[in-house]
Amino acid sequence: MSQDHKGANRKETTQQQGPPPGMAFGRGPMGLGAPIQKAKDAKGTMKRLLGYLKQHRMKIFVIFLTAILSTLFGIISPKIMGKVTTHLFTFSIAKFKGTSGVSIDFDYIGNILLLLLGLYLVSALFTFIQQYIVAGLAQKIVFKLRKDVQDKLVRLPLKFFDSRTHGEILSRATNDVDNIGTTTQQVLSQLISNIVLLIGTIVMMFTISFWLTLIALITLPLSILITKKISSYSKQYFVSQQKSIGELNGHVEEMYGGHTIVKAFGHEDKSVEKFSEINDKLYDSGWRAQFISGIIMPLMMFVGNIGYVLVSVVGGVFVTTGAITIGNVQAFIQYSQQFTMPITQVASIANLIQSALASGERVFELLDEEEEIPESAVEKSLASPRGSVSFENVKFGYKAEEPVIENMSIKIHEGQTVAIVGPTGAGKTTLVNLLMRFYEIDGGRIVIDGVDIRDMKRSRLRNLFGMVLQDTWLFNGTIRDNIAYGREGASEDDVVQAAKAAYADHFIRTLPEGYDTLLNEEASNLSQGQKQLLTIARAILADPAILILDEATSSVDTRTEMHIQKAMTELMQGRTSFVIAHRLSTIREADLILVMKGGTVIEQGTHHELIEMNGFYTELYNSQFAVGA
Repeated sequence: MSQDHKGANRKETTQQQGPPPGMAFGRGPMGLGAPIQKAKDAKGTMKRLLGYLKQHRMKIFVIFLTAILSTLFGIISPKIMGKVTTHLFTFSIAKFKGTSGVSIDFDYIGNILLLLLGLYLVSALFTFIQQYIVAGLAQKIVFKLRKDVQDKLVRLPLKFFDSRTHGEILSRATNDVDNIGTTTQQVLSQLISNIVLLIGTIVMMFTISFWLTLIALITLPLSILITKKISSYSKQYFVSQQKSIGELNGHVEEMYGGHTIVKAFGHEDKSVEKFSEINDKLYDSGWRAQFISGIIMPLMMFVGNIGYVLVSVVGGVFVTTGAITIGNVQAFIQYSQQFTMPITQVASIANLIQSALASGERVFELLDEEEEIPESAVEKSLASPRGSVSFENVKFGYKAEEPVIENMSIKIHEGQTVAIVGPTGAGKTTLVNLLMRFYEIDGGRIVIDGVDIRDMKRSRLRNLFGMVLQDTWLFNGTIRDNIAYGREGASEDDVVQAAKAAYADHFIRTLPEGYDTLLNEEASNLSQGQKQLLTIARAILADPAILILDEATSSVDTRTEMHIQKAMTELMQGRTSFVIAHRLSTIREADLILVMKGGTVIEQGTHHELIEMNGFYTELYNSQFAVGA
């Protein structure tokens, strides 16, 4: 199939709910995607994100197990270390009192230190295993999300791309998915460990002293309150940050995609001004989000230090009364410090989760978009397509309440050349969009060779068409690859013959690398006329049953136009051809001319028949000659 232009590849989109007629192939004003709002269903988004984790239950179990083991081995270490402190303290007191026969048991201390070394090594080993599995799992989730997004984009109708900028879609498919992946990795590697550390630390604290534990826990409600307040306040700025990133991507893609036009009309300053406006919004929301989430740590440290002071004072009193050993006080102080650390970490992770939820909702909004109508359960195909087409009482509107086409009926016989003419916005390109099922009709039916196009698989339907449009579309690759795009498995000879038929072979061979010349992203190393010749060669190679031509020679010089017209005349022989015409002088020999106005075919016939009607076509024809004169 040779399609020089598809909805997903277009450089421009529009903010309108439904594009005006001609938008699928033409160029329209760009606008920014609809701004996202605060997450409407955080619980629902979280549930759907967890659904991706449920597919890896065994790995989640191993992560939980290794996190618990690595944390537990680290938790019991302070209490064991406290035994060394108590031993040394007891020796020091005995020496101070002048007790004879007292000595330090270095074997006892050595064994404890070896035990601690073993515990730390085992803890590090389990941490390594946990991090290894987490890294792979996070990437698998990101891979699955990206695949779901890509598969969804393939199934979305053209109207979706008409109402959003590429930058907005790209932001959801890349930035938001990456943010989810990064957060997933940090949550799995830190959240579980910190929760286990928090619970384990509290248990160990209770085994040392019930009263000291109660004193330490006094700070817990205050820590939770601070975390909740700051997290809820920072969420709105994380949402705004993600929105601004999408807007910035859209603006940059728009400006750099059309930088020549921007410069030609002298709008560089306006472009920079718009960029600065969005960039300022991004800076403001990003700064606020990071600053507000960043103050959690110092506030939690302050609350933790209050608890640390209280534990130290009361613990000292308990030591003097003999209610607790000095080693246990030391261990408890370490635990009290560990006790605040996981709360701080969990609070920090809470902000990451808020950011991930904002990204998740944006991604799921994309995944929940209305898809194309499913393919027919009973698929029909054309073994030998001839190209007869009929529109039977077709109704269509970009918006349900605003019909564009009503009760349109047209009969086109195989091999006919059909020209579609009319003023801008008359519905010329809409007709072709409906024919190729880029949009679904609201009523009636469109039939090709007696088969309703809704009963055909979209890919098979579109393989019937070859397209040459005003706006050329070439991808980053060699000239050979761009021509061969028209037919899978095309040989070298097929490519060369197609290029010769399109009168492109000569200029290709004058290039330093010939058919191996590499085109850049915008194919700016070729002239507009040369690019058009390549798209025509691609259409010739496709050898389609039905041709769609949108003033394919309008951007080439007169001599080249003569060659192309000759090649196109040969190509159109025996094929049904739809020619969207702007210059009426080029379609006088068409078998059928459809005159459209306001989305309706108001006149149809040959050039001479329409001239004799002395109607709207005659007005259009005479006005062009008047302008030419």
